[in-house]
Amino acid sequence: MGRLTVLKQIARDIASQFGSDCEVVIHDLKTNDPEHSIVYIENGHVTNRDVGDGPSNAVFDVIRKKNKNQDDLEDHTGYLMKTSDGKILKCSTSYIRDDDGSLHYVFGINYDITKLTMIESALHSLVTPEDKEEKPKEITHNVNDLLDHLIEESVALVGKPVALMNKEDKVTAIQFLNDSGAFLITKSGDKVANYFGISKYTLYSYIDVNK
Repeated sequence: MGRLTVLKQIARDIASQFGSDCEVVIHDLKTNDPEHSIVYIENGHVTNRDVGDGPSNAVFDVIRKKNKNQDDLEDHTGYLMKTSDGKILKCSTSYIRDDDGSLHYVFGINYDITKLTMIESALHSLVTPEDKEEKPKEITHNVNDLLDHLIEESVALVGKPVALMNKEDKVTAIQFLNDSGAFLITKSGDKVANYFGISKYTLYSYIDVNK
């Protein structure tokens, strides 16, 4: 029985155990089309995704680094994400390797805790003595959405709108995008250059500054 077949069986069992609020998704890191990495999903209505859709930030980061040493990559459990329609998800991500040790699949569990957080909010004064809220990141449907969010993060990093940015500010934002793997996304260079009001030649020169 193949590894993917086993993972699909586990995904079905988990989704059945925890019900319709529990999405279980499998990404294939060795697909020839990493922008459409989802090969299996249960309860996809939780994030409005389906087979053939793109990776989240967490998975895209792994795809970006897949040619580097990932021996120390560890499973990530119990972190928060949010969907574009405002659902809060408690997520776990497991990295599945082939027999040769190379990463092949990402197995994700995304549990919709929106209703539970509403209950917690009502009981906040009783169950939470200190206000230590973790701000969830947004989960994206495809790499175009992901690129938009990375651009937003780059602007937030600089701390001023593009219209007020000088060259140094734009270099900072664009190098952040480069380090985040944004330019692995098809035609991202055109979109980023457009957004920052520079030519593609200038874009590439900013990427190479101080490197």
